Amino acid sequence: MSPEADLLGSTVIFLFAAVVAVLVAKYMRLGAVLGYLVAGAIIGPQVLGLIGNPDSVAKFAELGVVLLLFVIGLELSPRQLWTMRKALFGAGLAQVLISATVIGFLGSIAFGLPLASSAVIGLGLSLSSTAFGIQSLVESRQLQSPHGRVAFAVLLFQDIASIPAIALIPLIASQHAQLDTHESVIHAAKAIASISLVVICGRFILRPLFRAVASTGLPEVSTATALLVVVGTAWLMNKVGLSMALGTFIAGLLLSDSEYRHELSSQIEPFKGLLLALFFIGVGMSANLALLQSSALLVIGLTLILIIIKLPILFAVGRLVGGLNSIGAVQLSSILAAGGEFAFVVLHQAKTQGLISSDTNDILLLTITLSMCVTPFLVMICNGWARRYKAPVKQPDPGDYANIEGNAPEVVIAGMGRVGQIVARILRAQNVPFIALDTSVETIDLIRSFERVPVFYGDPLRPEILNAAKVSAAKYFLIANDDQDESVQLAELVRRLHPNVKVIARARNRQHAHRLANAGADAVRETFYSSLEMSRTILVGMGLNKNHAERQIRKFAEHDERVLAIQRIIAEDQSKVLQSTHAARAELAKLFQTDVEDDQLAPSRET
Repeated sequence: MSPEADLLGSTVIFLFAAVVAVLVAKYMRLGAVLGYLVAGAIIGPQVLGLIGNPDSVAKFAELGVVLLLFVIGLELSPRQLWTMRKALFGAGLAQVLISATVIGFLGSIAFGLPLASSAVIGLGLSLSSTAFGIQSLVESRQLQSPHGRVAFAVLLFQDIASIPAIALIPLIASQHAQLDTHESVIHAAKAIASISLVVICGRFILRPLFRAVASTGLPEVSTATALLVVVGTAWLMNKVGLSMALGTFIAGLLLSDSEYRHELSSQIEPFKGLLLALFFIGVGMSANLALLQSSALLVIGLTLILIIIKLPILFAVGRLVGGLNSIGAVQLSSILAAGGEFAFVVLHQAKTQGLISSDTNDILLLTITLSMCVTPFLVMICNGWARRYKAPVKQPDPGDYANIEGNAPEVVIAGMGRVGQIVARILRAQNVPFIALDTSVETIDLIRSFERVPVFYGDPLRPEILNAAKVSAAKYFLIANDDQDESVQLAELVRRLHPNVKVIARARNRQHAHRLANAGADAVRETFYSSLEMSRTILVGMGLNKNHAERQIRKFAEHDERVLAIQRIIAEDQSKVLQSTHAARAELAKLFQTDVEDDQLAPSRET
């Protein structure tokens, strides 16, 4: 069979396994990650043997973790980290330190491992699965619950802590192997130079690059540029012997306050999801299932020990540091008790650097995989117990968690022209969290040159941009762009994808208002209220009593809104619209005449 046919066949197998795994796992409410692990084990060399060499996809699959770290970096910012400091560096730091110390100590005592090896194993096994934990919380709608917020903070700290940990493993290995000091110095110099290069490029080159790419208006070029940044940074880190994830995380963090953040996130997200799926399938393929026969008691015992160690530590952290009640602490423990995807990366790096043997790595990988398989059942049991013994929940301090999901806005503005800018200024003056989207590079640069307004480059007609902007978490979506057809399409899209978000749209005229209303938006005619205000000014200027002028304007506005609602029903029939317009004029004249007759202080010229 030719290499091309073999590659095509392997691709079909991977995609089929991923689709079936997710469908089955979702049906059984076990989470997609567990489905990927099981699918990998089934198609791997030890069961069906459909894929004979798991190592052939290892490097490619590792890009999934790299892309995950880049997206995490994009969604963070120094200001957000400071807002979350108590939960992040309190609960997160406590969990990692205590778990790593206990596990590393037991590994050193029980198995006689060297100190360096025990430290790395302890750190790796202290990490939990971000992909599984977040997905589980989202599927059960518990991400905004107190224990969900603490779990998010702990997982976020673990992700951040894993970056320097992965980067330091080669240095630990060099010290453990007592390598030449000159070689260690050269390695450190290369690492510092590479990280400095990433920082400099992120600050001074990437933004002009994305500005130039955005000005082309070609989505495929934007996608290629985003992948170039991620893959290029990963390649540079790999060439100097550092963690690829470290470089991409730094690059994402440097771009977290960029106006192109949501555009980048939307471009990377599909690749990240597919490659993460491939990563978990690869882990399932690499699991040495033969150990379940030759060392079943050891593997199962280690799995139980890992969960038993982490459960009380997480419970204590949730209670004492996270401020949770007993039920919330138990739910937190059940979600985070298993090992995680970054443990695979840490242990793989440790094996590559000679800190642990291949046999030890196989046992630990199988232990982590089994712990992840057990976790969904543990979560279901704990959630059922929590529902049965539900108690009043102590709410955490809002100041610690207000922005826990990455500055989720209450209002999203599409279009930063005249209307959008005025609304943005008012919202900002009232401290209402919002973000704005626009496709004009010049407009974004102009707005950001005057003040730090959260306006980002992105086409709101793309669902991935709406997801990156967290529209689902907003209360209002304001459509303030100029294009009538585009605004109607956008209203329909937002109402379809995010039905709980209220859509308010700028209408250019009556016909546009009808179309927006049919699309499910509350249409606000841009010239209507300004015309009313000008009419009020003229009437008062002509000498009409102010109260009477106000009453006349209000009566006209109410009448016109009723007519607009009626004409929306018959908008397609021009003859009926014309007839309705003539009837409305007569009715309006009659209303004004009645108002004059009922007014005891008839309108007169003011002296």
